[in-house]
Amino acid sequence: MLKTIDPNSLTQRDYDLFRKLIYDKSGINLGTEKMQLLRSRLAKLLRGRGFESFKAYYDMVVADGSGVELSKLLDAVSTNTTHLFREIGHFDFLKNLIEQWMSDSKWRAANSELRIWSAGCSSGEEPHSLAMVVHDCMQRHPGVKARILATDISTQVLGQAMRGQFVAERARSVPAAYRAKYLKKVRSGQSDVLEATSAVRNLIKFSRFNLMTPTFPFRLGFHVIFCRNVMIYFDQTTQECLVNRYAKSLAPGGHLMIGHSESLNGIDHPLSYVEPTIYRRD
Repeated sequence: MLKTIDPNSLTQRDYDLFRKLIYDKSGINLGTEKMQLLRSRLAKLLRGRGFESFKAYYDMVVADGSGVELSKLLDAVSTNTTHLFREIGHFDFLKNLIEQWMSDSKWRAANSELRIWSAGCSSGEEPHSLAMVVHDCMQRHPGVKARILATDISTQVLGQAMRGQFVAERARSVPAAYRAKYLKKVRSGQSDVLEATSAVRNLIKFSRFNLMTPTFPFRLGFHVIFCRNVMIYFDQTTQECLVNRYAKSLAPGGHLMIGHSESLNGIDHPLSYVEPTIYRRD
């Protein structure tokens, strides 16, 4: 029998402790007004594991040196809602960009591999959409390999992303040609389930990564970084630090794409503006 946790046991002091821990470890800024959100996100988790207070759970997370409990906490507070080909203009831009690079003999001579990073990949819709575009382009331009890195701080959504399966509702925005070529129905029912083909899945490497890592460890620069609808959870100082780390991780001529609800206005960074939500490292 699940224990009943008193919702009032999350005091303002306890909320401030959680808020600071989450901010320090992930950059997610809950602000001062998300106490009810945190309470509702954690209550079921705490009941299922027998905690009688939020403070007892906080103490356990802090004491766990393995980081497993912290990961579960971040899984609970992270919002992961998306669909395939979300903000489709970015994928059209990427297609044209790849075609431009593949048609440039100097670019091909200098680059034997196309490298793309889906940072904050959630449950996998973004990297699989990227992989469809990339695979389709590469079939017309053999000789250049492609690699897509997909990272997220949430181990729970990464496990889901690795399966490459999506309910049909999340595939409504997929262009018909891509849908026919790269998605197959694997389960029918009240909500059909579609699975990405192996040609798409094999382009993607999934890995847990915390964007608050002070120095990114990537040896080679990325040609494209997608970080969309992630920075909305960060304050401006954290956003500026992150964008500058992205800039250092881009190859010259590489592009950063952010979400349409995000902006780099007021942020000091070295990237050049291309068009709304798209920036380039010169």
